[in-house]
Amino acid sequence: GDRMWHFAVSVFLVELYGNSLLLTAVYGLVVAGSVLLLGALIGDWVDKNSRLKVAQTSLIVQNASVILCGIILMIIFLFKTQLLTLYHGWLLTMCYILVITIANIANLASTATAITIQRDWIVVVAGEDRSKLADMNATIRRIDQLTNILAPMAVGQIMTFGSPMIGCGFISGWNLMSMCVEYLLLWKVYQKTPTLALKSAKVEESELKQLNVKKESDMKPAEGVQLIVEKDVSGFEPPQEKEVGCAARIAEPFITFRDGWVAYYNQPVFLAGMGLAFLYMTVLGFDCITTGYAYTQGLSGSVLSLLMGASAVTGIMGTVAFTWLRRKCGLVRTGLISGLAQIACLILCVISVFMPGSPLDLTVSPFADISARLFENEPLPTIASPEPEMVFATGMPNLLNGSTTPANSNPEMSPEPVPLVSVSLLFAGVIAARVGLWSFDLTVTQLLQENVIESERGIINGVQNSMNYLLDLLHFIMVILAPNPEAFGLLVLISVSFVAMGHIMYFRFAQKTLGKQLFVCRTPNPKAAPDSSPPGNTSTV
Repeated sequence: GDRMWHFAVSVFLVELYGNSLLLTAVYGLVVAGSVLLLGALIGDWVDKNSRLKVAQTSLIVQNASVILCGIILMIIFLFKTQLLTLYHGWLLTMCYILVITIANIANLASTATAITIQRDWIVVVAGEDRSKLADMNATIRRIDQLTNILAPMAVGQIMTFGSPMIGCGFISGWNLMSMCVEYLLLWKVYQKTPTLALKSAKVEESELKQLNVKKESDMKPAEGVQLIVEKDVSGFEPPQEKEVGCAARIAEPFITFRDGWVAYYNQPVFLAGMGLAFLYMTVLGFDCITTGYAYTQGLSGSVLSLLMGASAVTGIMGTVAFTWLRRKCGLVRTGLISGLAQIACLILCVISVFMPGSPLDLTVSPFADISARLFENEPLPTIASPEPEMVFATGMPNLLNGSTTPANSNPEMSPEPVPLVSVSLLFAGVIAARVGLWSFDLTVTQLLQENVIESERGIINGVQNSMNYLLDLLHFIMVILAPNPEAFGLLVLISVSFVAMGHIMYFRFAQKTLGKQLFVCRTPNPKAAPDSSPPGNTSTV
């Protein structure tokens, strides 16, 4: 349901605003800015509340927001003409604002759900078995890859043979059913894993009573410790209540934001996390930008759908490679090998920039298009006929379609067939690099799971999400500044440079972690495992 919504919301917004990208761009910027600013606060909320409460609340808020958004969109599609005439169109504008606001709330709740389930629950369920943790991470990523393909296909077919309004109704109904199923599954997992009731060495007494799995004798020591803490704290409560004022409450979110980023910087896996974030500063992925460029080079929608399927297959191969490499070489070395594999594949993309068919033209200023629009008052392009298949599930879908799609909306602009050597090499490199990309992503994910202490998992992963969105936002800004196809080759070179810098950061982390043992590839000892057994990780759960 979440993947369906991420795919469809941009299409709905384009359809609503007369095939203009304005609402989609606003939505993308709001989503990116919200996670960037609130990532640490969301993570802090995850840390300070019980696991079951966080999972249930975020799940309900996310699905309820999507259902409400779908209902509002159906009403807008039905009565758009009437809404345009009321209050000079301001009522319709308020509906647009409401849709974007609720959709943003759904995305923030989705972020909280991902943090608590994929970064916390999974660690507790796996226990001290790091091989089991790696297998579970890989399985989740395979499911994610499959839903990235199947969900857009399902919604696209419904909208093609039905209507956008039917698509809204289908997504709302699907999220209602999936919310009930997910809620039951969460509760079942929670019942079967009593350690989920333990958080930061404190016993959630009410939750243990619900599970009814602990004896009173086992609970007494923990309860005694908790009572002592409560007595100690109670002595300081009156002065704290007097000191806390309106200004302190206002400043609290800003302090949490600062503390979260400082804590992230002080983590032993800081360089590894930064390395992963730098991989988001790239146009070498199956998002709207690369797809739009492919259209200007003569690739059809059917060919692109096949390429997307191939990328999903190589992504799944990356998850398999991750589990195998980790068993053979250890976790830290797996990230190093994955990075080298990704960079080696991206060399094909660099070569494609200089091959026949590449539109790279250094005599054309990369900023010519944007300067013409800003200073010569040229109208911004709009999509002549929106193509649902051009929208893919990313952090900010469809944000820059307008920078590339106009080139294919006028067939007279490319009267001669374009050689496919360059674009073929480009997509060969992008697809092959997915093996290393997803293996590296899983490596950093597990490093964060194992090396971040339990009480900081939420806030650290929240800041990591903020870093990812920041670099993703920068890559969209980069395309806004240089949107013409002649500059795409430069964007490819810049993207490969950022990917290389990210892996250099990871190499530095691996070097500091393993030292002289970095290039000694051997099966890690699960008892020692210097590269994947930091203090205070899963053993504290």
